[in-house]
Amino acid sequence: MSGRVRTLLLMLTLTGLLMLVAFGVSYALGMNLVYALTLAAVLAVILNFATYWYADRWVLRIYKARIVSEEEDPRLHRMVERLARNAGIPKPKVAIVPVETPNAFATGRSPSKSVVAVTAGARELLDEEELEGVLGHEITHIKNWDMLINTIAAVIGAVVVYLLWFSMFAEGGRDRGGGASILLLLGLLVMPFAMVLIRMAISRAREYSADEGGARISRKPLALASALRKLEVAARRTPLRQGNPSTSQMFIVNPFRNVSLVNLLASHPPTEERIRRLEEMGRSGAF
Repeated sequence: MSGRVRTLLLMLTLTGLLMLVAFGVSYALGMNLVYALTLAAVLAVILNFATYWYADRWVLRIYKARIVSEEEDPRLHRMVERLARNAGIPKPKVAIVPVETPNAFATGRSPSKSVVAVTAGARELLDEEELEGVLGHEITHIKNWDMLINTIAAVIGAVVVYLLWFSMFAEGGRDRGGGASILLLLGLLVMPFAMVLIRMAISRAREYSADEGGARISRKPLALASALRKLEVAARRTPLRQGNPSTSQMFIVNPFRNVSLVNLLASHPPTEERIRRLEEMGRSGAF
């Protein structure tokens, strides 16, 4: 099963859970099912729209990323332009994040409104081929619209939790007796955890796909594998102290360590497995 098909199935599962929760809320509160489903859909649309337009600015502001011109950093711009051309997308803007923890991420609401950001630490740690492999990974995320997919997954999860909390504290929840309250309490405990597991599966599928795509458009799978190894070691030694752990899935490797169980579950696939797959690509020449 391809990464795209797997991600589609996981997104459909998330949507199914949202509808299931809406059905449970309508039953517990004695609410019309159509009304409950409409409420869930409206919440999802509003949150998705807001995130779609403002998430990229929010993330860049959190990490104090600065857009750099071609005159300021011609080498980095040439890399990004070449990789974007190979990927068949418009050239993204280029940003530098003024932190020493080596890493990189992509953000933006579409390929034509995207930004590739590299930390100052990554510029110092990685050689030119490794940096190109990392940029290829991030440009593949842009090509695959992964930022939007991750955003939608996060928003659906937030709507589910909101609906459960709303139903727990609504007066109508008492109309069906203690059984409904117990059912909702179980949902409040179980559903967010299920959502986190599904988001983790989506994140893993997207990361493997971006590794493969980045290796293909840069034609440097071994350089990307080497970069991942260096970035993983650096993240363990000097984890990122600023920013928001909820954005960890945006980075090529998780820059936050020992933050929380939720962050651990929502993070990346094992770096060792990603390296193994890339090294296998390099040996086989299948890129």
